[in-house]
Order: sequence, then structure tokens, then C-alpha cells
Amino acid sequence: MIPRALTKKAQTLLTQFPIVSISGPRQSGKTTFSRLVSPDFEYVNVELPDQRRMAELDPRNFLERHRNNVILDEVQNVPHLFSYLQVFSDELNTSGQYILTGSQNFLLMEKITQSLAGRVAILTLLPLSYFELSEKPSVEDFIFTGGYPRVIHHHAAPEDFFPTYIQTYIERDVRQLIQVQNLSLFQNFILLLAGRAGQVFNASALANDLGVNSQTVESWVSVLEASYVVFRLRPYYHNFNKRITKAPKLYFYDTGLLCYLLGLRRKEDLAIHFAKGAIFENFVILEVMKLYFNQGRRPQIYYWRDSNQNEIDLLIQEGMHLKAVEIKSGKTINTDFFKGLKYFKKIAPEAQSILVYGGNESQKRSDVIVYAVNELDRLI
Repeated sequence: MIPRALTKKAQTLLTQFPIVSISGPRQSGKTTFSRLVSPDFEYVNVELPDQRRMAELDPRNFLERHRNNVILDEVQNVPHLFSYLQVFSDELNTSGQYILTGSQNFLLMEKITQSLAGRVAILTLLPLSYFELSEKPSVEDFIFTGGYPRVIHHHAAPEDFFPTYIQTYIERDVRQLIQVQNLSLFQNFILLLAGRAGQVFNASALANDLGVNSQTVESWVSVLEASYVVFRLRPYYHNFNKRITKAPKLYFYDTGLLCYLLGLRRKEDLAIHFAKGAIFENFVILEVMKLYFNQGRRPQIYYWRDSNQNEIDLLIQEGMHLKAVEIKSGKTINTDFFKGLKYFKKIAPEAQSILVYGGNESQKRSDVIVYAVNELDRLI
């Protein structure tokens, strides 16, 4: 079992808050993580029909039976339970009462903010980070397989794991959250999203390709965001007296899933695939997110592009400090890699300039810090 970097933070928060919430994709290891963090806690899976029915019909009695030191797994399945949790938590008035897990972020966070504000610490557990692995594969291997624990622990082949994952989890969540009349059309939508990973999200263009309206596309993307399949990277709005792109860019929460959706069936094909640069960019941004989440912190990350197509792939805001990160998949440093950073330095001289590239040698180049991709954890 690979130790998760979030463990220490979760154990600390359980001594400070009555409730700790752990959200993340299905199969990201939330249940295993929760039980390892607090092995003496009672475990209750609210997704099981009998437990869910009991919680729905008699929530007070349900919580009386599971009153303290309890893991409630997939608790978003019983939304009205949150109001009772508030009452029971206040009555006990102690730390470490409940661990709540959920894989539908919108539903979980909506109920937390409505009923449990001030009582709950919120953590996010994504699939395994490259930097959580003690025996690290090549970066290319990890990009191809992704970080889902079943793929890593049990060596499940991506072509076996991801079709089942899509059918049993992604499509099920879609049916629970919204009514999709044509499931094959939604499947095609996911494939089209994969082909646009790393690009500016354009709902109207997607709608035209699918033959639906843009409101439908927005609804479907929101569901995939809520289920931790995709995320949108927002543009940086700081006023540099430049016209800037205001639409977000779209990425996937797992590069293994992205590679599978793009039709990659052998890791050797990654090097020659048309989307190699976008996949590599997705990997770097995702790993930065994981580094923050695994410290219990919310990443303040953005991208920047002006009307002349000058662009910075990733901006990291830490208080008043700004890091401008250019991401290049090439293994040999090229002077063109620094073009965007040099331009951005003219309009934001206070920003730290960083290049992450696909090679294996970190170095300092004038006023730019260069990180090899397998050392990008030094960025945070």
C-alpha cells in the first residue's frame, strides 16, 4: 500500500474539527485512505441500499446508531442527513467525530456549505501523484497509466480499467445528476473533450460539433467537473493593460483516462501522438494541483493569454507572490522555450519565471529557473 501524502494533514485536522470531509474521484482511494487515517473508526457505506434507506427513513435513529468516530462513505447519497449531522455534531462538541467522503463534489460541497460551515475541514484526494510513488516509473509511463490506485497497485491494464471506469462510474454519475436522453451522444462528447484538452474551452463550438445547444454542453461539462473527470483552468484577470482571453482552458483529472480517450493503447505511441504537448501540459498542471491538495491547500492556479496569443501555460499565485510557468514536453532545451516567459516578464517583472520541460536536468538560465519534469515538485 502506497502511503498517501495527505495522511498527516488529515490526522491533524481530526484533532481540530468535529468533521473532516474528503472528496475526490471515484476509485481515487478515499475509502482506503479514510480507514488508514482512522483505523479505529466505524465504517458505514451510505451507498449500500440498506444503509441509505435507513438514513433516508430515520436519519435521527441512523446517527444515534453511528454517533461518533464514524466514516460515512459516499454521504452525498443522503443529502438531508447533513442537517442532522450539524445537530449531532454540536451536541457532542468534540473533535474527530466523523469523516465524510464523497465523489460528487457539487452535491457534497453544496450540503457542507448549507449545513456544516465552520464545523468541517475540507480535503481533496485525487488519484496518486507521481511524487507519492516510492518506486517511480518513467514520467512517460505514469502519464500513460495515470494515478488511479487500482492501476498502480494491482497493475490493471489501462485498456481493461478505463472502459469499465467510464461505464460504471462516469456514466452512472451522469444519470444521477442530469437526464441524458442519448448516452452515446454523451460518450461522443467525452471523446471530443479529450481532443480539446489543454485548449480554450468553447461551448458553442462543441455544441455545433455535437448538434446540441451550448447550454447542454455547459451542463454536461459541469457534471464531469462535479464528478472529478475534468477541470477548467481559469484565466488570470490581473490588469496588465492588455486585452486577455477570458475563457477557461480544459484539462482532465487523470492523464491515463485522457490517453485512453485519445485512443492511445501503447505507451510508446505517446511520443508521436498529435496531442503529446497537451497531454504533457495536463500532467504538469495536474501534478501541481496534487502537490497543493496533498498539503491540504487549495491551489490558486491560472493561465494567461492576451489578444496577440502571447501565453503563459500556468500562473501560480501564493499570496502576493506570482510564479509564471512555461511547460514544454521537449527533452532538449530550446531558446524558443523562453519566449513567452521573456514577454511576460516585461509586463509582470515581479513574477518568478520557471520552465518545466521533459528532460532530466534542472538548471538556472539567467533569470529563469528550469525544472526537469521529474523534479517539478520543487516548484511548490
